[in-house]
Amino acid sequence: MAYETAAAPDLLLAPLPDLLTELECDLAGLTEADARRRLDQVGPNTLATARKSSLVAALLRQLTHPLALLLWVAAALAYATQGPVLGTAILTVIALNAAFALIQERHAEHAVAALRAYLPTHATVLRDGHHVVVDATAVVPGDLLVIEEGAAISADARIVEGAVEIDLSSINGESVPALRQLAGPGVVVGDRVIEATDVVLSGTTCTGGEATAVVAHTGMHTELGRIADLSSRTTRDSSPLERQVRRVAWLIAAVAVSVGIAFLPLGMLAGLSFRQASVFAIGLLVANVPEGLLPTITLALAVGVADLARRGGLIKRLSAVETLGSTDVICTDKTGTLTQNRMQVHSRWGPTGRSSPEAVGEAAALARALRACTTADPESHTGDPTELALLDAAERLARGHDVTLGARTGMFHFDPRLRLMTVLSAAPPTDARGGTTAYTKGAPEAVLERCVQAIRDDEPPVPLDANRRAALSARLEDLASQGLRLIACASRDLGAETPPTDRADVERDLTLLGFVALSDPVRDAVPDAVRRAHAAGITVHVITGDNGATAAAIARSAGIGADGEMNVVPGSELDAMPDQQLDALLARGDEIVFARSSPEDKLRIATRLQSLGHVVAMTGDGVNDAPALRRADIGIAMGQSGTDVAREAATMVLTDDDFATIIRAVESGRRVYDNVRKFILYIFAHAVPEVVPFLVFALSGGAIPLGLTVAQILMIDLGTETLPALAIGREAAEPGIMERPPRRRGENIITGSMLLRAWGILGGVSAVLVIGGFLWVLHAAGWTPGTDVGAGTPLHETYLRATTMAFAGIVACQVGTAMASRTDRVSLLRIGIFSNRLLVAGIAFELLVSGLAIYLPSAQSVLGTRALGWRELLVLVTFPVIVWGADESYRAVRRRAARPFVPAAR
Repeated sequence: MAYETAAAPDLLLAPLPDLLTELECDLAGLTEADARRRLDQVGPNTLATARKSSLVAALLRQLTHPLALLLWVAAALAYATQGPVLGTAILTVIALNAAFALIQERHAEHAVAALRAYLPTHATVLRDGHHVVVDATAVVPGDLLVIEEGAAISADARIVEGAVEIDLSSINGESVPALRQLAGPGVVVGDRVIEATDVVLSGTTCTGGEATAVVAHTGMHTELGRIADLSSRTTRDSSPLERQVRRVAWLIAAVAVSVGIAFLPLGMLAGLSFRQASVFAIGLLVANVPEGLLPTITLALAVGVADLARRGGLIKRLSAVETLGSTDVICTDKTGTLTQNRMQVHSRWGPTGRSSPEAVGEAAALARALRACTTADPESHTGDPTELALLDAAERLARGHDVTLGARTGMFHFDPRLRLMTVLSAAPPTDARGGTTAYTKGAPEAVLERCVQAIRDDEPPVPLDANRRAALSARLEDLASQGLRLIACASRDLGAETPPTDRADVERDLTLLGFVALSDPVRDAVPDAVRRAHAAGITVHVITGDNGATAAAIARSAGIGADGEMNVVPGSELDAMPDQQLDALLARGDEIVFARSSPEDKLRIATRLQSLGHVVAMTGDGVNDAPALRRADIGIAMGQSGTDVAREAATMVLTDDDFATIIRAVESGRRVYDNVRKFILYIFAHAVPEVVPFLVFALSGGAIPLGLTVAQILMIDLGTETLPALAIGREAAEPGIMERPPRRRGENIITGSMLLRAWGILGGVSAVLVIGGFLWVLHAAGWTPGTDVGAGTPLHETYLRATTMAFAGIVACQVGTAMASRTDRVSLLRIGIFSNRLLVAGIAFELLVSGLAIYLPSAQSVLGTRALGWRELLVLVTFPVIVWGADESYRAVRRRAARPFVPAAR
């Protein structure tokens, strides 16, 4: 059968009857049984799995990371001066660290890849005579694909009915949509698939119109499959945060090497032998390596993304988590985001302003228009909530009236700039007059502008003079101020001649039929979410295509805007406003309702806000919202009501379409960013007590023996430090995280205040305690500076116990540092010492490993440790408390000195 392979692209260009014959199908569509049989034969409609990054290449990347290069240098020095034992130990650490980093990197990739399951791609096909929504992977050759505005096209197909505009940018890079329609007899469709005027291709999107197309190719047999086969599409860009940390890693490497090179001759001048000086250099290099820095950060970002996905927000790029933390302006839609998107008919109004069109003629005319001018499916009752509510109003109006419609002969889709849609409907068979009627529906002011008269029951229409227009406008404005959404309907008898093809010629000289007022309550969680946004220093603007009074009423009920008069900017006023004036308006910080706005307005507002230095989150759901979603720092698409085009352009997708989820995402972004900083603080603080013993040894010219061995440092960094660091990366959000200003755009993750706290407070106090404990053990045994403690001397065992005290002291200080690192501003007592169970488990593991290293005979021979007595253990118990207490005192001083953040009054 032809459809079993369907690999020849020229099949799409064959005459339509030949194509249908080759595919063994007809214009009635397939049956479900036939579709399942074909799916078994040709396989799922998917592209071949992209090649994953090479495991060898990924491992090589970990082995050549700047921090790994430091260890390579240390290993080379160890082999040259200390023999194979230490050198092999360092090489083992390099291998283990690379393996650990690789595992975490792969885990992070899988965590992000798993989110794709939240965004299934679907297609509408005609099967068994009915429109059926199926997973795109189940589309087979011979299926009749139903294409509508906003739909992503899932297979290569030939149009058999209708006309659509297609965005081909994913195939040919052209940004201007191309018209694709059923070709008439004798029309040349082109000699290349991409040029054929009646062919639609997989991977493209419909930006307007409706059509039905027969599927010819699926999966790797499509044009997109051919492109995918020629090139790899698996490139992964590093996030700004990762690039920042990588620069820091190179800085650490440069500092460590420079200090090592500088102190090597200085140590020898101070009286150290070359062997002793090389030990110092090796220790310095090893102590400066924060193992697992990059992969742990990547994992923390991935965990934050996965956590947010479970709460309704799908982040498509890891880097977006960072941006969310600094968002200071949210531009939101109204319907469905602030409101429940559950439109209900509030009231119906006749064309002359009566509260309900009770007259038979008026009610029937309005019901007929509402039935005709819709994109919802009245049989399956599926479609846009507003359309469904209007159909419900039509059914109520139609009771007892004849509202029979003829066949639909044409349609002008809703235009966001015109704020209108029009349907051409043939006269019903019972109407002997025949001809075509145009039914128009849209924003009241847009419809009224094109109306010349209003229907009157069983009487000739009345002209819409200035007085009637003014009365209607006042009534509509009063309804809109109550937060109601208003829809106007009109019609025009086009006669029996061929209808005009120009939209403007159709949508003129209309007869007003009436209005419908709809209510859409604010979501329950929105007012609290808006309050939290304000407390976090975030400004919320509303950008909507709705009436200004309606949008302002909804915004006020959500808590957006000033307590007094709402600042409403209509689209017409915005169009006439120069950029300088718009910048001045936005710079005031007032929350604004941009009403009757077009997608171009959204794009312009986002651009001007960014030019003022703001980090902008923008919501959208339509095809034309894609440019603004791409322009914004965080483009947010609706997962339920949004189009495939909007979801593809967005950085984040809301599975519940709820504004409150955006605020949760901002909080999650702040939390993840904070946790990355806490992890870096924890890692940096440990470098000081590890480096200081080597500096004391070198600067004393060997008079004070080396307080720590390289093997012990490796044990600390690999065996005791890792799990607490990972647990800190999953710390809960700090109290008050949404009561502080957004992070400034471009702010470095590593700041001067962080380094002061890491190296000066946590690291400095730890270093004093570690050196103090080391010297205390030596001094208690009668040691004085310059006394030989080498092997075979009376004090050698005491020296080994002293180094063990330093080793255990660093571990004890790590416990205090871990607790201190959990908060940046508030006291740890406020959140609870044991609230992070992962950290408690990590500390327990750290202490267990340290105990084995100190008391296990086999570990003692490798690490040079000795058992500690109860006096040393009692002293060690105080170390965590002292480190944590010093940091608590420092942060208390900072809190008292800091000026409280006061959000702008709303």
